[in-house]
Amino acid sequence: MTEIDNDKLLRDFFAENKQEIADNGFSRRVMHHLPGRSNYLARIWSAFVMTVAAVLFVWLGGLEAAWGTIREVFIGMINHGTTSLDPKSIIIAAAVLLFMATRKVASMA
Repeated sequence: MTEIDNDKLLRDFFAENKQEIADNGFSRRVMHHLPGRSNYLARIWSAFVMTVAAVLFVWLGGLEAAWGTIREVFIGMINHGTTSLDPKSIIIAAAVLLFMATRKVASMA
């Protein structure tokens, strides 16, 4: 209860003693001296590195290795008697993993 009273007292005090301070171009000068929002060279470098990584991944057999691993996992699941898995749960798990991977890649760019 006293916390609410203190909050009201503080709000009333600051409302009564509010003072406007002249800007005199200060905000404009600060904004002018901030670094640019877009770093053109960094974007070009990121695009170049991602392109080289994608080309190397495909060229060095990354797609085949990923597909072979996925195929072996599913074959192993079937061979070890986990055929009772619901296909919907596998699809949902794959969608969630794909979403998480996409978010991780997007956050790195």
